[in-house]
Amino acid sequence: MPNSAEPLTRIRIGRDVSWIEPARRVPYGHVLYAAATSGSAPAAVVARLTELGFADIQLPATPLPPTVDPDDALLLKADTYNVSWLEVGTPVPLRHLLTAAGRQGQSPAEAARRLTAFGWTVPATQPLPETPDTRDIVLIRTDPRGDGEWLEWGGEASSEHVRKVARTLRCNPHTVATRLLALGIRLPYTPEPEDERILQDPCEPLLALAQDTGRRPADIASRLVELGHSRPSAVPDTREPDDLRILSEELDGRAPWLERNNVVGVRLRHVLRAALATGRSPADIAKRLDALGHWLHENAKLPAVADVADIRLLETVDRSFLDGVHLEHALRSASLTGRSPADVASRLTALGYRLPDEVDYPEVCGALRG
Repeated sequence: MPNSAEPLTRIRIGRDVSWIEPARRVPYGHVLYAAATSGSAPAAVVARLTELGFADIQLPATPLPPTVDPDDALLLKADTYNVSWLEVGTPVPLRHLLTAAGRQGQSPAEAARRLTAFGWTVPATQPLPETPDTRDIVLIRTDPRGDGEWLEWGGEASSEHVRKVARTLRCNPHTVATRLLALGIRLPYTPEPEDERILQDPCEPLLALAQDTGRRPADIASRLVELGHSRPSAVPDTREPDDLRILSEELDGRAPWLERNNVVGVRLRHVLRAALATGRSPADIAKRLDALGHWLHENAKLPAVADVADIRLLETVDRSFLDGVHLEHALRSASLTGRSPADVASRLTALGYRLPDEVDYPEVCGALRG
């Protein structure tokens, strides 16, 4: 034990300093960290502080540990902007346990064991995870992007909380749910192994999930509701051979999948491309897509057969059926397709786009661009 009082009364912790005075109570955390940094037993530190006139020293109800590792002692540092220590006799908050474990690279279970060995109470009602995860502290924050409040031991997380945290961490909601459950947080549902697959891609069609999981689309839709998601607008009872193909952006039956647009509906260009790829009529494709939850806007006018020229024209149009197509849009499409502005305007009108009547479109084809 050093003769000087300085190593025991003023201890540097990184950029901060934990210091004590005889007139104030000595925190137990200070005692343990002093023991760790001086290479002394905690009992020897208590004896030396008593000799120095520190009469009020906070101690646990359990026997003092024989030795202390500096990293273990840092578990007792409270989660504040300045140096403070956990109070002995008060249950360790879940927030502190997860912060301390993450800071020290320990699992919640290991941090809980060390804190318990030092005399603190960790009110966990079940075995805690043995794997470290620095994201744990984010899981219990009620507002991941703000200060918010914190879930405590035995608290309940809502389905919306699970989804918010998953978005913040960019991970599968099932991962968040299972970890919260392991930390003793209650959920409004019991996580199931297939949830990870069901929640993998928010845009994935029910039919693709049904194919991979062997479950009925209606069962998957019901499970999504249990997980806090809104019920899909269209739940097909049967599957047709071309369903996944026409639901995929590249018409190959795989992701990326069509995103549902509840304002302007599915793109007419996709309907025509799907008709050509499958050999079905545009009307047949539009009807099936509607049954699968992707409706075509009422202003759209389906041609009887799909034409590559129409698809090429629609590739140049960035207007929806709710927007007006003006002269500059027609001129741009004309330059990109090599058609005359008058031909472009006429064809877009036939497909259901709104163009002003008072405009005279040139009949002359411009130079093909791009």
